Amino acid sequence: MTNTNHHDSEYVKELASKFTVLPNENRAADAKREQLIDKPAFGQIFSDSMAHMTWTAGEGWSDRRIEPYGPLKMDPGASVLHYAQTVFEGLKTYRHSDGSLWLFRPDANAERFQNSATRLELPTLSVDDFIGSVAAVARADHQWVPTRHDYTLYMRPFMFASESFLGVRRAKEVEYCVIASPSGPYFPNGVKPVSIWVEDTYFRTGPGGTGFAKCGGNYSASLVGEYRGIEQGCEQVCFVDAATKTYLEELGGMNVFAVHKDGHLETPSLNGNILPGVTRRSIIQIAQDEGHDVVEKMIKLDDLLEDIKSGEITEVFACGTAAIVTPIGRFKSEKFDVEVNNQAVGEYTAHLREHLMGIQWGEVEDKYNWMWKISD
Repeated sequence: MTNTNHHDSEYVKELASKFTVLPNENRAADAKREQLIDKPAFGQIFSDSMAHMTWTAGEGWSDRRIEPYGPLKMDPGASVLHYAQTVFEGLKTYRHSDGSLWLFRPDANAERFQNSATRLELPTLSVDDFIGSVAAVARADHQWVPTRHDYTLYMRPFMFASESFLGVRRAKEVEYCVIASPSGPYFPNGVKPVSIWVEDTYFRTGPGGTGFAKCGGNYSASLVGEYRGIEQGCEQVCFVDAATKTYLEELGGMNVFAVHKDGHLETPSLNGNILPGVTRRSIIQIAQDEGHDVVEKMIKLDDLLEDIKSGEITEVFACGTAAIVTPIGRFKSEKFDVEVNNQAVGEYTAHLREHLMGIQWGEVEDKYNWMWKISD
């Protein structure tokens, strides 16, 4: 991709302009839209428009367009329905105090989207097309981006095998779309430590599997563990490695960090089993620049629990696009029940959350050039 200033809205506008905006007579009335984005539940309301592209084995990507949000026409024999050939991403459009719209590290999401597609033998999408499609939807539906602080327009790019055939092979026809959903803060009642169910019977992935890819199958595989945790009074599930049932991996949809009393952080290494989170990557950079050592390693569950009990580990938190940073107050399984930091929000956990959100909302200097301006 061209080396340019990420803050240059004209460059992003140029990428978005490659998508033809089709007429949309079904836009929500102003009053209805304002009502819908007032206090939206995550992922349940969608904006007026969607991006759409088609890939064929003969022509590659074509027909870049922004069309009215609506049902997709799909043949019952579509490969995705039978073999789960689908990948997706998640990122947010932020409205800053001056009304301008911004994306957080969309180039990192685009790179991960390419890696996910490659793992599932789907065609890759260029970084420019990824950013252009997301920006085009946000620009077309700019009125859907909430003005209230902590409220965003969540963007969901996804790709799936649409060719109609029964047989395990690469699809010769693939669809790519971007839809958008206004969303409120992950913690509407304030940030509170969550309880984690540690699952060692069911697994979301294994060595050589699709753990590092953001594909639908990983999330459906995590549901049984998540609901086992809910039955035990926990809000989230954390998986251990499938091979030895010894090492901590990740939550159903978030990465995890432990803060030690000397100030260094530890997080499970990217061994192919866990998702290389954009938020994870950002937190590592911030912590290192603040003088904290960050160790990426295989973390034994037993060691984690012992270090929590002894006070060696003072804070544990999870991170991801939706919740940014989530304090963890308890680890529970059929064998143990261990509290972290007396179920209080840790000081450094709170700082990292505030610092990262400050960058995203334009309230803290973005010395990393992570924010991409998509409209004034």
